[in-house]
Amino acid sequence: MKALILVGGFGTRLRPLTLSVPKPLVDFANKPMILHQIEALKSIGVTEVVLAINYQPEVMLNFLKEFEAKLGIKITCSQETEPLGTAGPLALARDKLLDDSGEPFFVLNSDVISEYPLKEMIEFHKAHGGEASIMVTKVDEPSKYGVVVMEEKTGLVEKFVEKPKLFVGNKINAGIYLLNPSVLTRIELKPTSIEKEVFPKIAADKKLYAMVLPGFWMDIGQPRDYITGLRLYLDSLKKRSSSKLASGPHIVGNVIVDETAKIGEGCLIGPDVAIGPGCVVEAGVRLSRCTVMRGVRIKKHACISSSIIGWHSTIGQWARVENMTILGEDVHVCDEIYSNGGVVLPHKEIKSSILKPEIVM
Repeated sequence: MKALILVGGFGTRLRPLTLSVPKPLVDFANKPMILHQIEALKSIGVTEVVLAINYQPEVMLNFLKEFEAKLGIKITCSQETEPLGTAGPLALARDKLLDDSGEPFFVLNSDVISEYPLKEMIEFHKAHGGEASIMVTKVDEPSKYGVVVMEEKTGLVEKFVEKPKLFVGNKINAGIYLLNPSVLTRIELKPTSIEKEVFPKIAADKKLYAMVLPGFWMDIGQPRDYITGLRLYLDSLKKRSSSKLASGPHIVGNVIVDETAKIGEGCLIGPDVAIGPGCVVEAGVRLSRCTVMRGVRIKKHACISSSIIGWHSTIGQWARVENMTILGEDVHVCDEIYSNGGVVLPHKEIKSSILKPEIVM
């Protein structure tokens, strides 16, 4: 089987992290976002993954070469010269996706994190015999999204309602699809939306089915949702009693710590924290609801909450970093500094406190 991952463009919403690497390579729970998806695809027998990309394909491919060998899966790029929306890239990659097998192929949105029940999706797809299957997830506020109106029993999709004013349902497109090759004949090579142009037509032909996603789901393409996504992901590790979760007297709630990270005396870490490879956390540090990426040093008695600390940054002694502070790569926060929601570009030194959310250029 094959799969296409929609990688797309610049990842502006996750700046300043995406100033250093393309968005799918930003670490989430100690590994690049896209690797969560590629590993899930590999585990159910996908042999080739095509990345639909219009930005920095060399960086992506060089990086993924080592995983190609490690995972034993073929990874190629299909590069857009102009942005083609969410369906155009399928037309562009048609030759890579089609083979003589006639097997359906997966399409995934690269920002989505979930438990990826792909095996169940294949079974669902084969059972209904339609042309396309989409995953949907239940949300509390459907008015912010495109809602999928479907038959509860069979999953047959009746229609899509974009940002409904009146309640029509609470299930939204989760960005994970399984499509028969025939879907490719419906898509032209031009900027096209799969959600607004292609799926409604398949639904009108009564050949589109939706499966409700079990477990958690999050689009982690922006900082607040990234932090929420980490909580949901760690929670799902806990439910599956994963050995990846850290334990000990200094750990509260769900935490993952890379084995090469060093943690000092008297720290309190958690809940919902990821500490990456080679990090040094000195004595008396307090961390909660945050991601600390590879090579970061956090000095004595610093306190970090609800923030993302980019690669190789340093947090000074007694510094306090909170309220969705996002530090790009190699940012140095001096001792006793306070950051309230600062968004700091790479390679900066912060010598004075950031008292209200702002971007530090």
